[in-house]
Amino acid sequence: MIQEINIALRNLNRQKKRSFLLAGAIAFGIMIVTLINGFSGSFVENVNENFSHLMAGHIFIEGVEKTTTGRNYYFISDDKILIDTIESLDLPLQFITKRSEFSGNLVYNGKTLQQNIVGADWSKENYFSERMMILDGSFDNMSEPQAIILSKEVADRLSLGIGDRMLVRMKTYTGQQNLGEFVLAAIIADPGLIGSMSAYANLDYVNQLLNLQTGEYKIMGLYLSSMKPIDTAADTLYKALEGKVQLFTRDSDDEETNFVEAMMQQGKEEEWEGLRYRLYTLNDILSEVQDLVNVLDTASLVILLVLFVIIMVGITNTFRMVMLERVREIGTIRALGVQKKGVLRLFLFEALFVGLLGFTAGLASAGIIMAVLHQINWGMDTPIFILLKNGHMTFKLLPWQVIMNLLVVTALTLLAAWSPARKAANLEPAHALRVQN
Repeated sequence: MIQEINIALRNLNRQKKRSFLLAGAIAFGIMIVTLINGFSGSFVENVNENFSHLMAGHIFIEGVEKTTTGRNYYFISDDKILIDTIESLDLPLQFITKRSEFSGNLVYNGKTLQQNIVGADWSKENYFSERMMILDGSFDNMSEPQAIILSKEVADRLSLGIGDRMLVRMKTYTGQQNLGEFVLAAIIADPGLIGSMSAYANLDYVNQLLNLQTGEYKIMGLYLSSMKPIDTAADTLYKALEGKVQLFTRDSDDEETNFVEAMMQQGKEEEWEGLRYRLYTLNDILSEVQDLVNVLDTASLVILLVLFVIIMVGITNTFRMVMLERVREIGTIRALGVQKKGVLRLFLFEALFVGLLGFTAGLASAGIIMAVLHQINWGMDTPIFILLKNGHMTFKLLPWQVIMNLLVVTALTLLAAWSPARKAANLEPAHALRVQN
């Protein structure tokens, strides 16, 4: 077999141009698929990490009170039981955040713009401010109780400058109309796909506008030291809270309904008295992101198969030409005692080495492209910011994906060469030697 391998390598070296063209076609297919796999591998991690910063947590708890008229009010009134339970558990917890938010209309100089406004405790959320790109103003201005941070897009549309005051029309948590006033403290770069999704204000003032009492707020967030144990930590906390407070179940009976829709439906259909708490995670909210990654992985496999169906035709035709060119050579080695299986293996080894060469070149090319793309700083205001990590593209290629791609390449390359290789092996030595080149 060693001799057959050496002959196969020598034959490939004799036809360098043909060998490199075949290997190049394979390399192109592998490069495209590897780039897709690498991007999808880091897609979920980057989206989760960015959203965890924007939403201030990995695990969330919100309170829901149902009135006698069937309306739901969302707030947490007394979090002592929640805090005590959290602190009693050995969770990989970095800190706890408290937030409230509402959607209202900002009004300035005759212009009106609807905006979601999030109230945060800036004395405890320094990590969040570090991820914002300040274009004008300063976070120091947030010491003003009515201060607000807007994206550049919103500030431009309302023609606002630092220090300008604007009105806000909104509803309290019970649905009454209310009017407030904000002063622009800072302008930040639009964070890509979610550029105008939220503005940021002080928690106390947002609670005041919502007509929440002292100590009340809407959502508690638990920020963990790592995203890996999110589901495990959430299950542990849920079990610890059972029996202490009223809880919504975490499972949705309808797998076709996304989590947010199921969550809203759950609040409408069920009946209870007092406050009932809902515990959910970042993974629950972004579950459809994983579905998208699965689609990308499936698409990459389909692309690989389609490319290789095309490449297989080229490989098959090439090896048919090789067989015709080497008829006398095949006859000679058969006359010297090489069996049919030896000739078959000789051609299959050539195909295998072409496939491995193409696979290696494609993998290396994808690695170089990923390294170059990773070095580019796309900025914090790019439309794809939510897909990036600190403004940089990242790629994560899983070992099983590399192995699967290698197996697919190997199998399809050998399959493409099988028919001409078998015909070459079945040539009669005497007939082959009589053929004129």
